[in-house]
Amino acid sequence: MIKTKRLKIYPSAREQMEAFIAAEADAELKKAYTEMLEGCLRYPNQWEWFAMWMIELRNGTHIGDMCFKGLGENGMAEIGYGILEEYQGQGYATEAVGAAVDWALQQPGVTSVEAETEPDNLASRRVLEKCGFLPTGTSGEEGPRFFKTAYEQRAQGTVLCAK
Repeated sequence: MIKTKRLKIYPSAREQMEAFIAAEADAELKKAYTEMLEGCLRYPNQWEWFAMWMIELRNGTHIGDMCFKGLGENGMAEIGYGILEEYQGQGYATEAVGAAVDWALQQPGVTSVEAETEPDNLASRRVLEKCGFLPTGTSGEEGPRFFKTAYEQRAQGTVLCAK
């Protein structure tokens, strides 16, 4: 579990993921959550790299989730995240992404963390910028890609990203 000033972030158990899949009305999210669970079951020794991570306030209120999309052989982990609409605009995404990226870059074999965001999702792009991500100059399925390496982490001299 990762704890920040306001949040608890942790990889969900199989039962939690199954419950989210069953309750999810959005077909795209249901598919993504199903793929996460399949990755967990296929690679149980790498659960944290495929699981849905719960983002909760310290009091246990669920406010969003995030995931890593596996860990590549090159040491790259891709992060995805979302905060429920009623909790957006309060710095929770920046706090959660910053803490998760800090955690990831401290894990053995991890060389970088990447993310992509839709071109018009300025709030998500701002989260990545605040967390020290740099543009790769390429685009993925969702839009522009960004990256952060352990080198940038050390160069910035931060443990958690700026708010």
